[in-house]
Amino acid sequence: MDGECVSLLPGVCKVLADSGRSLPDDTSLEKLLDWFTGLSKTGGSLLESCPCLLEFISTVGSNTALDPGVLSFALRLAGLIAAREAGFTVLQERSVVDLVFNPQHWQDAGLWSDPCIRIGWIQGLQNMLQHPKALSFFVQSDLTQLLLQLQADTSLFVASAASQLLGHILLRFQPPPSSRREGTGETAEDHQGTSVEYAAVVVVISEYIQKSLSTEGSTQHRRSVQLLRLLALLLAQAGPPLRDTLLQAVGDALKELVAAGCSQLTLPLMDVILAAHSCGADKPDRHLSCLLSSMFSVNKPADLIQAAAAFLRRGLHDSDHSVWAVRILLLPLDIVTGRSLLGSKDLDEHRLSTAEELKIKNSCISLLCLCLTNTPHITLLPADLLPCPPGLIVTAVLALLSISSGQNSASSSPTATSCTEVSRNVIGSSKVQKCALEALAALSCCPGGKEKMNEVFTVLLQYLDSPDSDPTVLHKSYLALIKWMSLCTNLSFLTEQLRQDLLSVVRKRVCDVRWEVRDSTVEFVGKAAGVLTSPEEAPEGLPVSTAPLLKEALQDTESYVRASAIGALAQTQWHSWQQGAALTQQQTETVSRLLEILSQDTEGFARRAVVQYFISWFSAVSSHASPSSSISSYPSASLLMNSVRSVLSFGSADLDWEVKVHTLELARLLLDEAFLAEWGYRKSPDSYAGDSERTCRLHTHSRGVESDLAGVLTSLVELGVISALLSGLVDCDRPVALKACRLLIRLRDTVSWDSESQDASAAMATVTRVSCELPGWGWGQEIKKVLESKSSDWASKDCATALILSGADDGDSDQDGGDRMHAGVCEVLRSLGLDERLDILSQSSDHVHNSPLSLLQDILDASAAHTHPNTQPGQEVIVDCY
Repeated sequence: MDGECVSLLPGVCKVLADSGRSLPDDTSLEKLLDWFTGLSKTGGSLLESCPCLLEFISTVGSNTALDPGVLSFALRLAGLIAAREAGFTVLQERSVVDLVFNPQHWQDAGLWSDPCIRIGWIQGLQNMLQHPKALSFFVQSDLTQLLLQLQADTSLFVASAASQLLGHILLRFQPPPSSRREGTGETAEDHQGTSVEYAAVVVVISEYIQKSLSTEGSTQHRRSVQLLRLLALLLAQAGPPLRDTLLQAVGDALKELVAAGCSQLTLPLMDVILAAHSCGADKPDRHLSCLLSSMFSVNKPADLIQAAAAFLRRGLHDSDHSVWAVRILLLPLDIVTGRSLLGSKDLDEHRLSTAEELKIKNSCISLLCLCLTNTPHITLLPADLLPCPPGLIVTAVLALLSISSGQNSASSSPTATSCTEVSRNVIGSSKVQKCALEALAALSCCPGGKEKMNEVFTVLLQYLDSPDSDPTVLHKSYLALIKWMSLCTNLSFLTEQLRQDLLSVVRKRVCDVRWEVRDSTVEFVGKAAGVLTSPEEAPEGLPVSTAPLLKEALQDTESYVRASAIGALAQTQWHSWQQGAALTQQQTETVSRLLEILSQDTEGFARRAVVQYFISWFSAVSSHASPSSSISSYPSASLLMNSVRSVLSFGSADLDWEVKVHTLELARLLLDEAFLAEWGYRKSPDSYAGDSERTCRLHTHSRGVESDLAGVLTSLVELGVISALLSGLVDCDRPVALKACRLLIRLRDTVSWDSESQDASAAMATVTRVSCELPGWGWGQEIKKVLESKSSDWASKDCATALILSGADDGDSDQDGGDRMHAGVCEVLRSLGLDERLDILSQSSDHVHNSPLSLLQDILDASAAHTHPNTQPGQEVIVDCY
């Protein structure tokens, strides 16, 4: 522990033990306890590190006039200290454990009625109950009954905490399996004392759960829900002895709850049954199987479908129940669409009641959405578990979408003749439409999906063309369209009419009065270009036909749309960039417009998208270039590199920190490209420090390497890479400075040399002549301040290695005032103290303000202000936001 914290802690304890003192904020005690908890987890003893805590707990436990919050804190802290047997022994010898965990003590003081005290008592016990001695104290103090009573506490927080403690006791002290006991060297004798007390606790708790699981009254239902959740947690984590004991105790009560058919208990009951079912032996218990079958036989359709969905989500390998669950879940879709997914006579006992439930609009929408959510999972199950081919389920979802849009009515098959009223409930329901579109998108992965391609596109285009579709429905329609388009590389799988309809819809929606629709449309165009990997095979394809629309979208009044249009343009041009196609006049004009947006647009979204556009362009070209070629050999190289220079200039001076971070990412790509071919520099976006595997050491290369390196550094200076990195290094936004610092370290280590090498002097003479210009304002001034602080060190060095720091050759000054300067790149990299800066930047501001020392000081300062209330007007104690 920090020595300064140790020195302040006694004063803090004194403040907390004084009922007349105040705290800086309501969460100070929680933060203090978090700190103590962290200390205890490191393995040290709190009493050894903080001996004043023993006196503090003793004093506070006896002073019942203190604030309940402080008393609750003391209870939890006492439990934390007593979590180790040594700490427990010390507290017990001082009678602290008997005092603070005696509920009668708090009842006599009239404090037990305060939920804060009850919470502290429960959580303190949970902290303490980590070893057999603590369990013995718990049992011998007869605290089990009180804990059970607190399960029904009027405070939900207290009841929840009591339930957690109950689960903790049962799971923490259950006897370890024999295999684990053998692996740890423990013997049965080690557990003999604990096992007797633990067995008694298990019996009492099991009987309590059995008696409390009741079907009478809404209040009892709430208690039953809480107990069922606890039971599910216990069964999922319990070993065989405890699990068998619990199931034997609650088996009859579970049967009664299932038979009662209470909707509130459907999901909690399924959680219990499935937890026991999945954790049991290879052959599930017969009683559990009967309970599961009973859950699948209830008469309420909503409960039945919820139970089936819960079963399928658990993914249990039980073919009989899986078949039943699948059929139950598909029943609402079968009834509404009339597609005979289950056959005409299947589930006759439930069909009528489900059809009646579907005639109620709210119930209809709820059941259909539950069905649709699970439909994609159903189609991926083994064929022998399905009542029909997966393709028929896709057809049913398409039919539901058509019914909901008002395009078609339910099928006229005998199974659907009574469902006209049901189909009315889904017409125009955006909730059903969105859920069905999500299901349809996921169904693109189902077996035989490609066969339904034209049917899917027909329905989706109807939605996209409909004037009644709201923006969210249109967005999900686009997403579904992309998922199905991704099954093929071009649009040739569609009929000519569908292709023309698709282009017509896109042209229409890109001009929609709602910006959300325009945004979704241009996003779709970009994503479509990404999935259509062979656009040349479709001359009338989407990417080619919609390029003018995207160019127009660059002028959109909404910045989100402009940003999406820029991203879509990058996606539509990715293939031509990779293939090295010559630029068209239209693409050249687009680049000019993008640079205009970067320099003039008032919204950060569009400016970020511009930088990312050039990142994509550069990445596409460099990824396709062979090791023997360079970017300069590509037809678009001249425009690309000239644009990159402008992007780095505008981007590094942007006011938006994300634009600057993206700009630095472009600088990283340029560094990768510059050093990869000649020096074996390894691309490594997630690793920045140099090492022997990826850095270039000049003395290991032949003659002429230093001049090549000088040329590379010169090109990086001319492109503006060095200026962008230096500008980012002193940026006020930490993510920007951190990324720039890492890149500068990578650059420094790549161009570093061994000063003892014979080639070092020649290398330095060439490389150190490369300099960069520092403006006389802004980041240039900040860099010069750092460099000038090192001037006394440089003066003693040889002139060949000294930093070049002089005025501009032409004697001009910057427009913002101050003389421009030139500095040697290598010496700047070596003199900026980059490693120290990286250490500082890697720490968040929390290491200063979110510290235990800061917290302790705040408590003492607030106490001092309370002690001296005659503070001048306008003065207050400023505390850290920890």
